[in-house]
Amino acid sequence: MENLIANFNYVIVVILMMIGLWSMLAQKNLIKKCIGMGIFQTGIILFFISIGAKNEAKVPILSKVVAENPSTLIVNDYANPLTQIMMLTAIVVGVATLGMGLALAQKIYRQHASFDEDDILENQRK
Repeated sequence: MENLIANFNYVIVVILMMIGLWSMLAQKNLIKKCIGMGIFQTGIILFFISIGAKNEAKVPILSKVVAENPSTLIVNDYANPLTQIMMLTAIVVGVATLGMGLALAQKIYRQHASFDEDDILENQRK
C-alpha cells in the first residue's frame, strides 16, 4: 500500500490513459472519441511531467559563483527543464489536434446530421 501511495501519480496516469483509450476505441460518437483523445493526451503529459520531477531540485539558472567555478556544479541538484519544454509543445499540438478533430466532426455532422459512426457509414452506403 505504501508503494501505491508513493507512486499515486503513475496510478492516475494509467487510469487516465485507459479511460481515454477506451473512449477512443469503444465509443461510436465522434465527439466522445475527441474527448477520449484529450483525456489520453492528458495522461501522457502527466506521465512525462512525473518522470521529469525531482525532489528538492534547484532551478537550472546558474549564478555567477557557479559560472566562475564550474567544478562546484553538481548536476544532480538541478531540475532538467527538457521535459517541461517538451510537454508545453505537446499541449500545443494536442490542442491543435483536438481542434482539428472537432472541426472535422462538425463538417461530418453538417453532411450526415449525426455524430454516430454507424449512422454516418449507413448514410454513405446510400
